[in-house]
Order: sequence, then structure tokens, then C-alpha cells
Amino acid sequence: MIKKNTLVQIYKVVLTYQNRSNNLPLDTREVPFEMRIKGKLLKAAHIGDTVEILTASNRIESGILIVEKPFYNHSFGHHIQALEDIKETILKETEGLK
Repeated sequence: MIKKNTLVQIYKVVLTYQNRSNNLPLDTREVPFEMRIKGKLLKAAHIGDTVEILTASNRIESGILIVEKPFYNHSFGHHIQALEDIKETILKETEGLK
């Protein structure tokens, strides 16, 4: 059981794939538009429950509880050799320009 006022993350579907714009690329159009939101839990609950949270901007949002005490785990991704090659080319071509 996760206690009231604990920082959590919820998940909700903003638009189902049927309601997405036809102007989107096909692979994007075929999946729902999803949102993950962090906030303080308004009532004690378990992972997987539909809950309400209070966000940092004082909005009340509802969704499926997915994470207790969320943390950042992003990175800048894997090394891309093409970008390194472009950097080398730019540095060589601009060498001596000041």
C-alpha cells in the first residue's frame, strides 16, 4: 500500500489511436497518445489502481498508478558515429577561420 501524499507517477491515455489526427505519420497514428504525470497521491493506493494526484502546478489528474517515488533515468542515448564524422568534417573545414 502506498501512503497518501507520497510522490508517484501515473499513466493515462490522452487520445486513443482512433482519435488521432490523420496528418500524422502512419506509425505514430496507429498508437495512442499517452501521458505520464508525477504528483502527490491524494488517497492511499496500490500499483495498478486508478488514482488521483496533485501535480506540482496544483492540478488534480487521474490515471493508473505505475511508480512510487519516481526518479530520472534518462540519458543522451548511444553514440552515433555519423554525428562524430560530421563534427570532424566541420572542425577540419573551419580550421584556421577566426
